[in-house]
Amino acid sequence: MADVAVILGSASDNEIADRVCSVLAEHGVSFDCKVLSAHREPEKLDAYLQECTCSIYIAIAGLSAALPGVIASRTDRPVIGVPVSGTLLGIDALLSIAQMPRGVPVATVGVDAAENAALLAVRILALAAQIGKSSSISGSMH
Repeated sequence: MADVAVILGSASDNEIADRVCSVLAEHGVSFDCKVLSAHREPEKLDAYLQECTCSIYIAIAGLSAALPGVIASRTDRPVIGVPVSGTLLGIDALLSIAQMPRGVPVATVGVDAAENAALLAVRILALAAQIGKSSSISGSMH
C-alpha cells in the first residue's frame, strides 16, 4: 500500500489533489488518491480506512469540511487537512478543520495549500524514517 492516502471529499477538488500528488511524486513518495465523501459515502470511507495501510492521510475538503475530522476520529495515523476555497473563500472549511475536538488531531494547512500538505507529509515520513521502529514514541492517543 502507499505511504500517503490522499482522500478528496468531492471530485470537484481534483485540482487540489493533482497538486498534492504532483509534489508527492516529485519526492518519490508513493500515494493512493480516492474520492470518498464523509457525508455521501460513509460506509465506503470506513471500509477504505480499515483496509488502508498508509502512514499518513491527506484529506481535502471544502464547505463543512468534515472529512479530515472523520478520518482522524477513526485512525491513530497523522491526518493533514486541506481546506478548499468556496463561497466563503474557504474560511468555513479552514475553521472546521482547525477546530477539532481534543483527541481528534488534524494538522491544517492554508486554504488551497496543496503543496504544503504534501511537503508536510514528506517531512513526517522523513522524520519517521530517522526515528525508526525502535523509538519509545507512541502515536496512540486512545
